[in-house]
Amino acid sequence: MGRSATTLTDVARAAGVSLSTASLAFSGAGPISAATKDKVLAAAAELGYRGPDPVAASLRRGRSGVIGVVMGSAVRRSFRDPVSIQFLDGIVTTLAPKGYGTLLLPASAADETPDAMLTHAAMDAAVLMAGAVTSTSTIAALRARKLPTVQIGGAGRQGPAVRARDKDGMRMLGEHLRERGHTRVAVATLPWSNGATSGPVEVGTTRRPAAPITARRLDGLREAGVEPVAMWQCGSLVEDGIAAGRALLAERPTALVGFSDLIAAGLLLAAREAGLRVPEDIAVAGFDGIDLPWLGEDTLTTLVQPIAEMGRLAAEGAISLAVGGSPKTVTVDVELRIGTTT
Repeated sequence: MGRSATTLTDVARAAGVSLSTASLAFSGAGPISAATKDKVLAAAAELGYRGPDPVAASLRRGRSGVIGVVMGSAVRRSFRDPVSIQFLDGIVTTLAPKGYGTLLLPASAADETPDAMLTHAAMDAAVLMAGAVTSTSTIAALRARKLPTVQIGGAGRQGPAVRARDKDGMRMLGEHLRERGHTRVAVATLPWSNGATSGPVEVGTTRRPAAPITARRLDGLREAGVEPVAMWQCGSLVEDGIAAGRALLAERPTALVGFSDLIAAGLLLAAREAGLRVPEDIAVAGFDGIDLPWLGEDTLTTLVQPIAEMGRLAAEGAISLAVGGSPKTVTVDVELRIGTTT
């Protein structure tokens, strides 16, 4: 008969320590000296022991060791957005060293049945990415299973959130544009609600966007005394910005503002397409602070938010929720970066 697999008991015996001490060397969950930990790990390496079975460990803890990350309803679009990728980078690089796996999940639209993974996959907590924040069916599905969540960009009404001071930033941008004499500003916003289609938004409407990020950014511009001469809601990709720009330029604005840098890049390309010089004929500004070297000599004026840091904070909040903690909503600063486009 073949020799049975090496166990943690074998490692403890070889290292001359108790089973509980050997367990601490692998879990890092309690006090243990560096020398003792090194001795246990050296014994494990010599015996070919790779560590406790993670499934068995999860069962003992009553937790899965997995944090769900709820993306937009079209996950593939998220991987075309540098902002989503930087959020994910901050999340994954925080979770992995602490022994947590990451499960990517699609959000459901308001009128859709939630994905089975969303309702049944083993998770200890979830992070809702900015694009999934306003999906009521997604939130309802997570609430039904009593899964604690952290929302990136959320209002903090459904639980702790990690958000930027969007309104303050947009107020700074609005003041910057007004100082340069711009009174006709057209705006390409993010969607006003989950599932909203691209298209014009009535100027001067008193209706408030349901999406918290969109609402805060529009509030900031208005606080600076900028009342848009035209508005267009759209997704956050370059082609969305191009389509918005073509429509908004019909109103002959002197400045275009995109609620993301990818939208703003599309606005800039639409202005070029129309034969306009930036910033001599029209100014363009965005929000995010991402690197867009393919714009050539142009550098967007934008509001810079610490995207990866926000992902890290969201991951830390999710870990705290997973072990019964009560993390608070965190708000981070943004910085106005003047580029060549205003």
